[in-house]
Amino acid sequence: MKSLADLEAIRKKTLDQVTLRKDEDGVRIIVGMATCGIAAGARPVMNAFMEEVAKRNLEHVAITQTGCIGMCRLEPIVEVILPDKEKVTYVKMSPEKVAKVVAEHIVNGNPVTEYTIGAAE
Repeated sequence: MKSLADLEAIRKKTLDQVTLRKDEDGVRIIVGMATCGIAAGARPVMNAFMEEVAKRNLEHVAITQTGCIGMCRLEPIVEVILPDKEKVTYVKMSPEKVAKVVAEHIVNGNPVTEYTIGAAE
């Protein structure tokens, strides 16, 4: 950081990320971030969701974290809740799968069934 402009850029980026975590009236993306989820790679998955949502300038999408979801063998687990739709649980998520989930499920409303808990079971 060499100037006040650099500091302002950092501030704006941080505020944009915080905004991604607040909107609860629209789409909710919930990442399991208990010890098991973090160990399985949930943090890069959450970061990938934040980057993809920001890249697409999607509004009314809240990205949050939760504790243990209870299925440690299927971590990282991500739940996606669209308004007036049933919750969809994605399992064994990776950063590489995030773009497809955002494009097909969050943007177009079509869950990516091959990544869901139903397909894993």
